[in-house]
Amino acid sequence: MKKTISLTVNGTPVAADVEPRLQLADFLREHLMLTGTHLGCEHGVCGACTIEMNGAPARSCIAYAVACEGAQVRTIEGFGEDTLMAELREAFSAEHALQCGYCTPGMLVTARDIVLRLPDADEARIRKELSGNLCRCTGYVGIVRAIQRVLKQRGGVATSSPLTPTLSPVPGARGSVVKPALAPQNGPGEALLKPALAPRGGERVGVRGNQAASAQKPQTTLHQSFTVAHPRTKVWEFFGRLDEVTSCLPGASVIGTPSDESLDVRLRVKVGPIVSEFEGAAHLERDPVTYTGTIHGSARDTRSSSATRGEIRYALHEAQDGAATRVEVDVGFTLTGTLAQFGRSSIVQDIAKRMTAAFAQNLEARLAQPGAASAAAPARELDAGALFFSALWARIKGFFRR
Repeated sequence: MKKTISLTVNGTPVAADVEPRLQLADFLREHLMLTGTHLGCEHGVCGACTIEMNGAPARSCIAYAVACEGAQVRTIEGFGEDTLMAELREAFSAEHALQCGYCTPGMLVTARDIVLRLPDADEARIRKELSGNLCRCTGYVGIVRAIQRVLKQRGGVATSSPLTPTLSPVPGARGSVVKPALAPQNGPGEALLKPALAPRGGERVGVRGNQAASAQKPQTTLHQSFTVAHPRTKVWEFFGRLDEVTSCLPGASVIGTPSDESLDVRLRVKVGPIVSEFEGAAHLERDPVTYTGTIHGSARDTRSSSATRGEIRYALHEAQDGAATRVEVDVGFTLTGTLAQFGRSSIVQDIAKRMTAAFAQNLEARLAQPGAASAAAPARELDAGALFFSALWARIKGFFRR
């Protein structure tokens, strides 16, 4: 059964009857003949299909057209009169930033977003922002130089986007990045994780050489909270045992013998037929005065070039007159390599909620049965694919209910 949708494409209102399964990229290319939007991997990884949705880059190959009701969409054809895009096209030509040109439309949309959001971006930050747009020809050197050229021409002056980014159903939309409730913002896309309460002395362990890594700004930030039916002192004591906390996370396991302040971990993540196995180290800082803690960590996939770095900040608050504990968690992380695009998905928040629910359930079981190895048997691997489609299906059902 077809569904009538109404949206604005390149400034023109569009209404059409489409199949619920039709991808936005196919709608743009086959229904509107806007073939400047290219299709590559069709899995949201290569970035060739990147368009602008509600003022932010979005992957059109993994977005359903029916989920874009009322959206403001701009394809590469819609930037003909855009001054910044004209500067980028000229810079791409001058710096030889394209060869076959297949990735170029998506690359230009992403480059424009970088210039708007990050006027002071250095080469490392530009490369990080480009990690979701793959090019098999240029080696990226010319692309990076082209963006640097435009940034220099503009003198590092921030420019507002013509559209205000909003929450979007499309994976990759910047509005979907959830701002942590306990963290101030330092500009669009620049979430800085801060402790919920400033430490006032007390226990501080396990920083070592991790300070430099933790000082870098995370690419994605999330905030989650849940409540367990146990006193705060009991939960605080449990959170100090890193090996037991790790065992509550689906797909995570401890390598070797942990200490009170650090441990080596392994995390198996399954995405369809692909299983990634991350191995790395985590270090803990705790402040018993404020009941806050920070876990710094980094890991690398043993089967690919993917890597992740991040930190988890948590704060424990008394609830139900001290009989329960509310756990507030801020997670900031950066993904690089093959799996980098998954960290940009708007649906990552829904996946995080499901992971948090599983963690809270395992934590509750562990606290109820101290020392019981089977009390919180974690999944052998984190099935990210199942979580993704479960969250996606929930969104689709919610859309049709509305």
